[in-house]
Amino acid sequence: MRIALVTCRDLPEPDPDDAPLRAALAARGHEPVSVAWDDPSAPLDGVDLFLLRSAWNYYLEPQAFLAWVERAAERARFHNPPDVLRWNVHKGYLEELEQRGVPVVPTRVLRRGQDPDPAAELAAAGWDDVVVKPCVSAASWRTRRFRGDDLSDAAAFAAELLAERDVLVQRFEPGAEDPGERCLVWIDGEFTHAIRKRPRLEGQDESVAADAPPSGAELSVAERALAPLADRLLYARVDLMPGPDGAPRVSEVELMEPSLFFPQGPHALDRLVAALPTA
Repeated sequence: MRIALVTCRDLPEPDPDDAPLRAALAARGHEPVSVAWDDPSAPLDGVDLFLLRSAWNYYLEPQAFLAWVERAAERARFHNPPDVLRWNVHKGYLEELEQRGVPVVPTRVLRRGQDPDPAAELAAAGWDDVVVKPCVSAASWRTRRFRGDDLSDAAAFAAELLAERDVLVQRFEPGAEDPGERCLVWIDGEFTHAIRKRPRLEGQDESVAADAPPSGAELSVAERALAPLADRLLYARVDLMPGPDGAPRVSEVELMEPSLFFPQGPHALDRLVAALPTA
């Protein structure tokens, strides 16, 4: 089967998952090929399945990216499905999770065009350590942390972003630094492995390491976050961090193009390849 690994023309950073995934697909008799979503000359025909992996510039033109996904999905199966990607592209989904009773990192979504006042929002929240970023973002693009006396700068940065896009303001959780964010990976409905990740802000490199299995509380929170979509996902990653009381909270649900950390979780790679049809 010819499997298109969906990427972009200029990869902003190396993808550690790529080489092991290609090798595993080839070993099972598949033909993996790269298809850059932002390359107008990239053919969509002759592909049996599209597997979204490293389209890591989608946030620059999210609507163009989603339109491309829809066109590709008309020609062959697409993982994860286009409607899932459309839901996941905007981090406003955190509000929906909270409304469903899933504990999330305290978050405020400022919508462009609704005249929100960032300074008033920050004052109302009462947080003295915050992260401000676009609601559609990846690889910590335009993601900054502000503390204490810098909150006026946080409001100014949020206002700058709001001129062009929706903005996410989150309370910075001390647990993000120590012990760090936990990334829980699911493949074809099964939890496979966990990763410990340190905070990453704009201009910084990512630091990850294999980690111990999650606690029952962590699994429960992540499963509740995935519940409405779980039976439709080939892959999923839920990022958690402890709140002030130590209880896990969702920081992100990654259903689009997340790193799945195959080098640290070879079982996940085996399971993903086994879940794909053979013809």
